[in-house]
Amino acid sequence: MSLVHEIDYGTPASKSETSVTLTIDGRQISVPEGTSVMRASMEAGIQVPKLCSTDMVDAFGSCRLCLVEIEGRNGTPASCTTPVAAGMVVHTQTGRLKDIRRGVMELYISDHPLDCLTCAANGDCELQDMAGAVGLRDVRYGYEGDNHVKARNNGDNNLKWMPKDESNPYFTYDPSKCIVCSRCVRACEEVQGTFALTIEGRGFGSRVSPGMHEHFIDSECVSCGACVQACPTATLTEKSVIQIGQPEHSVVTTCAYCGVGCSFKAEMRGEELVRMVPWKDGQANRGHSCVKGRFAYGYSAHKDRILNPMIREKVTDPWREVTWDEAFAHVASEFRRIQYQYGRDSIGGITSSRCTNEETFLVQKLVRAGFGNNNVDTCARVCHSPTGYGLGQAFGTSAGTQNFDSVEDSDVVIVIGANPTDGHPVFASRLKKRLRQGAKLIVIDPRRIDLVKTPHVEAAYHLPLKPGTNVAVMTSLAHVIVTEGLYDEAFIRERCDWSEFEDWAAFVSEPCHSPEETETFTGVPAQSVRGAARLYARGGNGAIYYGLGVTEHSQGSTTVMAIANLAMATGNIGRPGVGVNPLRGQNNVQGSCDMGSFPHELPGYRHISDDATRDIFEKLWGVKLNNEPGLRIPNMLDAAVDGTFKGLYVQGEDILQSDPDTKHVAAGLAAMECVVVQDLFLNETANYAHVFLPGSTFLEKDGTFTNAERRINRVRKVMTPRNGYGDWEVTQKLAQAMGLSWNYQHPSEIMDEIAATTPSFALVSYDYLEKMGSVQWPCNEKSPQGSPIMHVNGFVRGKGKFIRTEYVATDERTGPRFPLLLTTGRVLSQYNVGAQTRRTDNVVWHAEDRLEIHAHDAEMRGIRDGDWVKLASRSGDTSLRALITDRVAPGVVYTTFHHPNTQANVITTDFSDWATNCPEYKVTAVQVSPSNGPSQWQTEYDEQARQSRRIAGKLEAAE
Repeated sequence: MSLVHEIDYGTPASKSETSVTLTIDGRQISVPEGTSVMRASMEAGIQVPKLCSTDMVDAFGSCRLCLVEIEGRNGTPASCTTPVAAGMVVHTQTGRLKDIRRGVMELYISDHPLDCLTCAANGDCELQDMAGAVGLRDVRYGYEGDNHVKARNNGDNNLKWMPKDESNPYFTYDPSKCIVCSRCVRACEEVQGTFALTIEGRGFGSRVSPGMHEHFIDSECVSCGACVQACPTATLTEKSVIQIGQPEHSVVTTCAYCGVGCSFKAEMRGEELVRMVPWKDGQANRGHSCVKGRFAYGYSAHKDRILNPMIREKVTDPWREVTWDEAFAHVASEFRRIQYQYGRDSIGGITSSRCTNEETFLVQKLVRAGFGNNNVDTCARVCHSPTGYGLGQAFGTSAGTQNFDSVEDSDVVIVIGANPTDGHPVFASRLKKRLRQGAKLIVIDPRRIDLVKTPHVEAAYHLPLKPGTNVAVMTSLAHVIVTEGLYDEAFIRERCDWSEFEDWAAFVSEPCHSPEETETFTGVPAQSVRGAARLYARGGNGAIYYGLGVTEHSQGSTTVMAIANLAMATGNIGRPGVGVNPLRGQNNVQGSCDMGSFPHELPGYRHISDDATRDIFEKLWGVKLNNEPGLRIPNMLDAAVDGTFKGLYVQGEDILQSDPDTKHVAAGLAAMECVVVQDLFLNETANYAHVFLPGSTFLEKDGTFTNAERRINRVRKVMTPRNGYGDWEVTQKLAQAMGLSWNYQHPSEIMDEIAATTPSFALVSYDYLEKMGSVQWPCNEKSPQGSPIMHVNGFVRGKGKFIRTEYVATDERTGPRFPLLLTTGRVLSQYNVGAQTRRTDNVVWHAEDRLEIHAHDAEMRGIRDGDWVKLASRSGDTSLRALITDRVAPGVVYTTFHHPNTQANVITTDFSDWATNCPEYKVTAVQVSPSNGPSQWQTEYDEQARQSRRIAGKLEAAE
């Protein structure tokens, strides 16, 4: 194995379809019009020396190393900023050019430390490479005089010298090694879109500065790593490289955090991970990353990680380490006993949206073929199950319509119920870039998210609706579009059911749906709604991106259908730049749904009652499948409390922390006789487990993830599983212990079975993914290259279906006891329940959950910033510290759910979406009052958790 090297062409590729032919060093080459001479040379195999250029940012032309001579032109123009022209004749290596380049390099080196042998970038330094490329053998200017290299100059303090900034936990900034090429500044601006870096000073005094001469940790830097990746010297260097050394081989794999599905090169020394570097050929991220994927992988070697199987008789007992065989035999025996005693339907399983498609497929197969029932569910139940239902009803498929590249062609973007800069930051960077180019933005969110106003981006409209009124706002937007004749009649007549449209149009046209009428209870000014509707309908290509702020409501499915109605009415379906795009929260939540993780569906979203579909699996698996849908997660917990559900296999999910109404979840788990948790750490659910099976990280397994754009990406094993097995192997061995004759030798064989049984995956195989890089389902004979854009020539269901979306207010109401509305969300540095990110240095940015509260509400309650407050609802109460802000409106409070010592879900209720049981996390009536610290419930919970994590023979608990 060796390092995966990527060619840096110096400048971005041109998208022109017109070709230009020129001659470079005697070689003729044809390239797209608008291509730089530098890139054309690289494509011809001729490398022009450069320092300030990289193909991730626009040409800058400051380093003066890439000069060339062009016949018929005077001077020596910079090849990075000079576009090609037909018939151009270019010379990249002449005596004159060599002299100029050596002179330029002498100036750079005269103000640069000469510690190459001990420098962390030794072997990976472009300055070092370019010195060799230009033939630099001597520096005539010496190293005395003004410099940025030495702390003392001629015995005096050198005011131009600055100490190394090591404030960021993941990388260092050494100003003495900076050549002021501005690549980091441009990467922060053009790639990330944060504008956290600048060049301060003038002339020889110029240097890179985070913010206004701040430390990196105190600046607006979001630690995405774009600046580190762009730096050609050791100025910005990963601390892991300083500590470990340069990597010697790399493997391309897929990030295991959010639903963007970024591709990375895992760069290794032996079996030690040195760093994660975003892969430029990754079609989801195009070479960019965020702080989680780039740096937050340390949890895989954290001391809390459990590496041996454990069992115990009662949840009050300490854990006892056992062999794998003992653990499998115990689980099989207990599950058989429970089914014999309580019936076949008394056990079930929960699949993981963090595990691979192959592992998820095996868990649902174990439940259906091994347990003999359909009691299988997944975390999508509590996040995007309304997406599956709503889009399935309207379009015929349960997934988004576009690829992420599509946003580059959008003219108007609606972001509703999502916070991309925190939840899906790499996509957010691409969106911000398009907005800086002139696209318009409409934000529909109770909270003022960063996208409402961020550097060089400002939303044309922010509709700060009252939580729970999504349907009313979407229907009022439709009211304007229909009553003002802004709909696309030609598209609707051709692609949709016209009679259903007429019925829907009559419904939304009713006066009660006008912006003026709905303003009274949504809180959104009527003129803002009308302006946003006109902009979306008239503004060109209109795209809608939405998140859990849409789905996690009692009318989540209704809102998804309302979004689909809006897209169809305006003809914004079936081409680049448009569409309906759910932003999935976890790395494989799309895949877990695709793989048949719902109790009513087999893989490929085919209902369990369909005889023909069941026949496919019955013949292959050699078993008779139950044709009745099984229990959803809430039903499992209810049945457990009732005494009829007694055993549960949970792979890679933490339902005690992530699911609503924590007390009810705890009661359900406590009522079970055998709870099996398979995970990396003793999570909160493991407090009630009887068997713990250690899991493997994404670095330790082969498989595939499917991201939010339906892209199937390879996950490749880069190190041996520390627990001994990949998660798919654990499930297989458990199945074998229960009498099933599974014998998969590699996850590729599981994918072959998926492809053989699931029409939308028909052509997918590991060999095909190696060839294509990645594909978006459906990938079959009809679409052999995959399907970047869905519904191009017609909807999967035939005609698009318009559906009435009547607003029904949630049963969760405010009142004198609970006058405020709580809504929840995520922050950039943390992920989901925080089990992974809390075990990394990301806690520097978010060490605890805080309650955002408006100054008006805080003042009325005598609350100051940082005070402990009690947050109470009809379900329970917890305590956390207040953060006074104007991001939320009066009457609304907001918090995150990343830390188990807060347990925000003890507050949320059991109200849920009418179609899918997706919990209503986003609307909870609460009261906030001053507090002295953690509540009694939190204290009792922490003690129970501490007792539950005891391991026999070990001095400390695992948490």
